[in-house]
Amino acid sequence: MEDVIRSLGFLCLGSRLKRIGEQLQADTQRVLDRLDVQVQSSQYPLLAALDRLGPLPVGELAQSLGIAQPGVTRSVSLLAELGLVEVGQSNNDLRRRIVSLTRDGRRLVDVAKRDVWPRIEKAVADLCADLSGPLLDQLAGIEEGLAAAPLDRRAERTGTAVQ
Repeated sequence: MEDVIRSLGFLCLGSRLKRIGEQLQADTQRVLDRLDVQVQSSQYPLLAALDRLGPLPVGELAQSLGIAQPGVTRSVSLLAELGLVEVGQSNNDLRRRIVSLTRDGRRLVDVAKRDVWPRIEKAVADLCADLSGPLLDQLAGIEEGLAAAPLDRRAERTGTAVQ
């Protein structure tokens, strides 16, 4: 069957990128599920931002990730329920909520940086290794590569040991 989004080229570039992004996230989630990680793949960038930048107000956290504040607020709430982040009031402005990693959150990020993130990064690098040429051809290569071997299967092949 014809892939209409693909055949429309640049006209549907946003839809195509979204589709690829959703597949990459779903494949990453399968990797996380196999490793018995309790966090959703979409929440890892938030944890990474807190790891890199330290405690941040919700608005600055959203800005650092380039996503809308309501989405960050939902993720922060879910991560707080899991005990991975905590939300406190700013000393300077009681209206500002500051998000920081808890001890459990720090441990999870440390394990992810050591065992999970390198595995996923290697799988994506493997997916993109043979790409060259025009952007639409590269996107086709990514889509074909994901169809042939989803990211979670590529992650298994990278050989990174997870304990």
